[in-house]
Amino acid sequence: MNDIVARTNNLTKKYKDFYALEDINITIKKGDIYGLIGRNGAGKTTLMKIITTLSNKTSGSFSLFESADDDLTKTKRRIGSLIENAAFFPNMSAYDNLKYYAIQKGIVDYAQIDEALLLVGLNDTKGKKFKNFSLGMKQRLGIALAILDNPDFIILDEPINGLDPIGISELRDTFQKLNQEKNITILISSHILSELYAIATKFCIIDSGHVIKEITKEQLDLECSKSIVIKTNDVKKATTILEKELKTTNYKVIDKKEIRLYDYLDHAGKVNKTLLKNGVEVMGINETGLSLEDYFKSIIKGEV
Repeated sequence: MNDIVARTNNLTKKYKDFYALEDINITIKKGDIYGLIGRNGAGKTTLMKIITTLSNKTSGSFSLFESADDDLTKTKRRIGSLIENAAFFPNMSAYDNLKYYAIQKGIVDYAQIDEALLLVGLNDTKGKKFKNFSLGMKQRLGIALAILDNPDFIILDEPINGLDPIGISELRDTFQKLNQEKNITILISSHILSELYAIATKFCIIDSGHVIKEITKEQLDLECSKSIVIKTNDVKKATTILEKELKTTNYKVIDKKEIRLYDYLDHAGKVNKTLLKNGVEVMGINETGLSLEDYFKSIIKGEV
């Protein structure tokens, strides 16, 4: 079974002379919590609207579950979304609001309403009116609506924006529950990398309508973590010395000329001296490490 849930191929959206998106290429696999990160106006919402067919593309293409964008009849029901704030009735309960939408969607098994509310932690709200919900509860009801029809893939635009730490924590638990227990693939956007970091398994950094970088969480950790960067023409010999003389295997060979060492972080001089003493030519050695926000800024500026 193919594990590609969504894929874009040079997807472009143009308004007169302005490109909201230009030649976007991303791949979302089954099981991903795919974090779309970018500044306000970067093109995140536009991309989501095209994928959910709320907006038309200018050129390029996309597919959902390997169905081309001109033939999504069979796949659209496998997708749930929360692109803009859902319109809920202020004087109705969470259950009654979802019942209204269930009727609109042709859902006859109202047990799906109870299941959706349980999954997002709103099953105990009883008769509490929507207008009395906290912002976090309102967001979770929007997610309940997105999963009401038991989708395989949900698309959520800035669902954690404006929430306090407790609200963010509650939604994080909700996303992980949906992903792990219900096997739902999630595309989620935000303009704050640190918020997405606690949720996503893969990231796409987008700016001014262009994909700047796609990166897994493991790769992000590697690029941001503090380390000693060693530049040398003899990586093989250098790693042998690290293991033999400095008794460490806590390093990673990046390419033919670079090693990143995660030990001896406050003793770069000792590392340099040891390598030189054992005949390894060191072309450069320095400490590196970035916060998530600094990394994001560096990517946008083209410094990483």
